[in-house]
Amino acid sequence: MLGKGSKLYSIFKLKCPRCHEGDLFENNSLLSWSRFSQMKEHCPICQQVYEPEPGYYYGAMYVSYGLTTGPTLIMVLLMLLVFNEVTMLMFVGALTLTLVLFLPAIFKLSRAIWINIFISYDPNAAARPHARGH
Repeated sequence: MLGKGSKLYSIFKLKCPRCHEGDLFENNSLLSWSRFSQMKEHCPICQQVYEPEPGYYYGAMYVSYGLTTGPTLIMVLLMLLVFNEVTMLMFVGALTLTLVLFLPAIFKLSRAIWINIFISYDPNAAARPHARGH
């Protein structure tokens, strides 16, 4: 399921969607705040361009909306189990803390999902590197 060649491998390992070897980000740790938003321009292995056109990742914002649903639901359920009464201030505070904590992971995973929608795995990509826009 998470083996090389699957979309899930590329997404969760934050690897190039074309060759599954090169890193997508300068810092591939999901929860690290250090340069979490800096993507490489292209794959160092197969030369796949990671931003084929300006504004390419605007669609990843919609993916991030979906990804924030999970941590939000977990946070709400935990609050309802732990506290007898949940006020709006408690909810907003906990939601802010949760989403800020998971910001690097949500950002990276949403971009990895987005690029994997449009670029498919090529098992021979590493053997014949050349710059690719799509």
